[in-house]
Amino acid sequence: MAREPTTVAQATFPPNYGERGGEADQPLAWEDVERRLREAPNYWLATVSSEGRPHVRPVDGVWVEGALCFGGSPETRWARNLKERSLLTVHLGSGEEVVILEGTAEHVTDPEHPLAVASTAASRAKYPQYFSGDKPLTFSPFWALHPAVAFAWSLESFPRRATRWTFER
Repeated sequence: MAREPTTVAQATFPPNYGERGGEADQPLAWEDVERRLREAPNYWLATVSSEGRPHVRPVDGVWVEGALCFGGSPETRWARNLKERSLLTVHLGSGEEVVILEGTAEHVTDPEHPLAVASTAASRAKYPQYFSGDKPLTFSPFWALHPAVAFAWSLESFPRRATRWTFER
């Protein structure tokens, strides 16, 4: 079941970033942000090692039921970082139509997990090149991020309409 934001507010920035207010400064619609998340070709993950070294990489993924689901080899640096410290920031590729998610990633290893079927089907539809023919869908462990906080804005109107959503855990 998709989680909806519990609060929506203006994202705050230092005063010298520009004026806020007026009729043109309405919050962005969460539905529009979810559309961008569904349509994104990939997602930039920012993780941190146990030594505090940042690591940023693009990954394929799908936005389903209020979560970003993504997978990859457990041997990758980002996966090893998430195993040690599951805090995660995700950014879409655009710096003009910004969407940022923050939260704690969950490693999903149970094929009965509520996101398993939905994310596998969405992955097959979004990335058919990774699936051969009519081969049945099989479960592979993956990571899921249910955001604690999300931010979005458009560079064209920045900082107006810059919006911050929070979610219950």
